[in-house]
Amino acid sequence: MPKILIVDDEVDMARGLQFNLEARGFSVVVARDGDEGYRVALAEHPDLVLLDVMLPRRTGYDVCRALRETKPALPILMLTARGQEDEVVLGLKLGADDYVKKPFSVAELMARIETLLRRATAAAARPDRAAIGGTVVDFVRNVATRGDRPIDLTPKEFEMLRYFVAHRGAVVSREALLNAVWGYESMPNTRTVDAHIVKLRQKIEADPHAPQYLLTMHGIGYKLVG
Repeated sequence: MPKILIVDDEVDMARGLQFNLEARGFSVVVARDGDEGYRVALAEHPDLVLLDVMLPRRTGYDVCRALRETKPALPILMLTARGQEDEVVLGLKLGADDYVKKPFSVAELMARIETLLRRATAAAARPDRAAIGGTVVDFVRNVATRGDRPIDLTPKEFEMLRYFVAHRGAVVSREALLNAVWGYESMPNTRTVDAHIVKLRQKIEADPHAPQYLLTMHGIGYKLVG
């Protein structure tokens, strides 16, 4: 259930948004001013923020700028009553992902929310960079280091790690890895996955025989933790 943070000082507007979002299955938290909105965003970890431009104590622009520095992947949809082009452009330059002009239809707002959430989910599934204990992996440049020492990973090992990072904390079956990394292109079997896990542990674990990060879930698959 995605969580939406509404930051709007107009009580009726906030209540209407909350009602419509909750009716569609979203979890909703509400903040009434810019300072509160920023604090709630850090504490509640929403999946998306509906952010009014004109707010007391801190403007929506200021909140947007601050959130981009602390939560760069958080989708932000700005709400503006005035809709002047320069204000819209400023919001987008500060890092807003989209905007809607008040008054707006519920259907339009929901469509924009769903689009941003799909985009965020897709981006999270393709992480660009990750830290696994003392190992840092750059999936854009296909570079991995442990401390100051480079780690020589194969293309398949990079893809396996990317998949594990996208599903960090969840149990990943051998079949899911075969499908995601190999695509059954050469009909490998689950022993192929196990062999690659052994090699990965030798490269990213301090003690491959007592792994701390890439754990075996007996009878099920593997899980990346930490």
